[in-house]
Amino acid sequence: MHSNTLLSQTLNAITPADTVMRQQARARLDQLAIPHWALGQLMDTAEELAAMTRSMAPSVKRKAIAVMAGDHGIVAAGVSRFPQAVTVEMVRNFLNGKASINALARQVGASLTVVDAGVAGDLTELYHHDALWNRKVAAGTADLSRGPAMSRAQAIQCLEVGIEVANHLADTTDLYATGDMGIGNTSPSSAIIACLCGCDIATVTGRGTGLDDAALNNKIAVLDRALALNRPDAADGLDVLSKVGGFEIGAIAGLILGAAAQRKPVVIDGIISTAGALIAASLVPASRDYMIAGHCSVEPGHRIALNHLGKAPLLDLRLRLGEGTGAALAMHLVEAAVAVLTEIATFEEAAVSQANTPESANTESVAQ
Repeated sequence: MHSNTLLSQTLNAITPADTVMRQQARARLDQLAIPHWALGQLMDTAEELAAMTRSMAPSVKRKAIAVMAGDHGIVAAGVSRFPQAVTVEMVRNFLNGKASINALARQVGASLTVVDAGVAGDLTELYHHDALWNRKVAAGTADLSRGPAMSRAQAIQCLEVGIEVANHLADTTDLYATGDMGIGNTSPSSAIIACLCGCDIATVTGRGTGLDDAALNNKIAVLDRALALNRPDAADGLDVLSKVGGFEIGAIAGLILGAAAQRKPVVIDGIISTAGALIAASLVPASRDYMIAGHCSVEPGHRIALNHLGKAPLLDLRLRLGEGTGAALAMHLVEAAVAVLTEIATFEEAAVSQANTPESANTESVAQ
C-alpha cells in the first residue's frame, strides 16, 4: 500500500483519544451534584466524548447516518430467506423516505446518505437522487463459500469509499452513525467475527432475517466451509475483508476510520456495522477509541464482537433490523451524555453539601 493513498493517509491520521482530556472530564463528572457516577453509562460516554473530541463541551448536534449497500454472492448457497432483489427495492424505499431508518433518522434530526458500494441490481434510475452515492465496487461480491469474496484491491477500494463519505460529510457533521443494506450480509459478518474474535462459526451465526433450524444449520455449514477454504489471516484485516467480507462492510469500516481520523464519534449499529468496526480496529486499534456501540442486537455474534472491541452497548431493545436503526436511536443518548458533562452543576457550583467520604465515615464510627 502506497503511503500517499487515501487509505494510508487516513490510517496514519488516526491517533488515540486524549487521556488528559479524559482525566479532566472524569474530574468534573466525579464532582457533579449527584451520588457518585449515578448516571452510569451516560457518564462513561461523556468521558469518552471529551477524550475523542479534545473538548469539555463536545459538539454532537449535527448528525449524519450513512447506509452502505452491497450484495453477496453467498446468497446462492441458500443463507437468506429473502431474494437479492430486495436490496435494490430497499434502496429505493430509503430514497422515498419510507423505510425504518428514514423514520428514525427524522426523529433524531439526522441526515441520511445512501451509498451503493456494490449492489448487484441496477440502480441507474436512482442515481439522480442527491442522497444516493454511486460508488459501486462491483455488482455484488463473489460467493465466499467457493473462494475469496473480493480481491485485495477491491477491499482497499470499498474502505476508501467509506473514508470518502466521511470526508465529504465532515464539514457538516459532529456525530456519525453507520448503517447497512444487503441481503445475506449477516453471513460475511459472522465469518468476520468468527475470524477476528477467534470463535467457532456456530457460536456467532444467527438466524438473520428469520431462518428456521434447517436453514440455520445450512448457513453454519456453508460458512464453516468458507472459512476452511479461504483461511483468512486474523492478523491482517484487509485479508479478512477480501476473503470473507462484503463491499458495504468495507465501506462501513472506512466510514469509521474516516470519523476516527477527524477525531469525531461514530455510533456503530448492529452486527453488520460491528463486523465493519472489527475490520477498522484490526487496521488501526486506536480507531476503537472513537466508536460508540449504539445497541446490542439479538444476533449471537453481535455481543461477542462488542466484547472484543471493549464496547458496552447503550441500548438493548432486541433489534435485528440493521439499516442504522439502532445507531439512530442511540444518538439522543449521546446528546444526553454531553448534557450531563456540560449542564449539570458540581457540588461546589450548586452549593450542595457532599456526602461524607468513606474516610470521614470510618473516623466517626471509631469515635463512637
